[in-house]
Amino acid sequence: MNKNIDQKKVVLVGTGFVGMSMAYSMLNTGGVDELVLVDLNEDKAIGEAMDLNHGAPYTKSSIKITAGNYNDCNDADIVVITAGAAQKPGQTRLELTQINTRIMKGIVENIMASGFDGIIIVASNPVDLMSYVAYKVSGLPSSRVIGSGTILDTARLRYLMSDYLEISPSNIHAYILGEHGDSSFVPWMNTYVGCKSLLEYLTERGEDLEALNEIYHQVQRAAYEIIERKQATYYGIGLALNRLVQAILENENAILTISALQNGEYDQDGLYIGVPAIINREGVKEIVKLKLNNIDQEKFNRSCLTLEKIISEQIDQLLD
Repeated sequence: MNKNIDQKKVVLVGTGFVGMSMAYSMLNTGGVDELVLVDLNEDKAIGEAMDLNHGAPYTKSSIKITAGNYNDCNDADIVVITAGAAQKPGQTRLELTQINTRIMKGIVENIMASGFDGIIIVASNPVDLMSYVAYKVSGLPSSRVIGSGTILDTARLRYLMSDYLEISPSNIHAYILGEHGDSSFVPWMNTYVGCKSLLEYLTERGEDLEALNEIYHQVQRAAYEIIERKQATYYGIGLALNRLVQAILENENAILTISALQNGEYDQDGLYIGVPAIINREGVKEIVKLKLNNIDQEKFNRSCLTLEKIISEQIDQLLD
């Protein structure tokens, strides 16, 4: 992969709401030297680059933003893919599978034809399945194909827990595991307030543990509610993608809940799904293995079965 650590280059494929929310976030935080926007609609990519650049005098970053094409992936450190059919009101992420598999296959083939040898981040839905497609088509090591996974679900969880407990979200250590979708779950026994077990903390406060189920339900329904109200969700995932990019480029060794290829860490193999992982300049350094109780392990297995069924029945035949 590209080892030029002096110039940090990111290519964004897809200039829809999600991609441009990430780009706007990058413009404000900095940490990237060059951002190239790629889209089937070249005029839109040019217009988005112009619009972002015109705000440069009011930002602290010196990021160079241009519209380009797949050839620009050649020397990129990271390519972020947000392109694909959008989730419609009432539609599940999994229902997008076939059309987005075809789109993702074409995108990744174009990326790799440029000679790209960096890290691919996939944010297109259904993200676990699209990450699997990108991995299979690219031929890159699994550590360098990363899905956004449950990184946004986890942020929603931490925000809602912070609001309920009246404690800063930076001190809420909690994860959403599994599919970025309806079969995700919270391993509550692995959730902490500061260094104290959440369950122990709530018990000492005399809190009703049923509140946790309501918090999870709000997380699970969040995307559907936002889409119903405003047709799309993009600010949260845009910020989350920027966070993931920064963790890679800054070699942070940060723990984030991303979609990663399973190699037995949670007794599963060969599919992408949301788990906590250590992220650095090389991509996924290590999947963090949490000790799950029998109930949580069954939830994880069930989530994997949902994805495995779709891979075997829909995706693999489209990739052959």
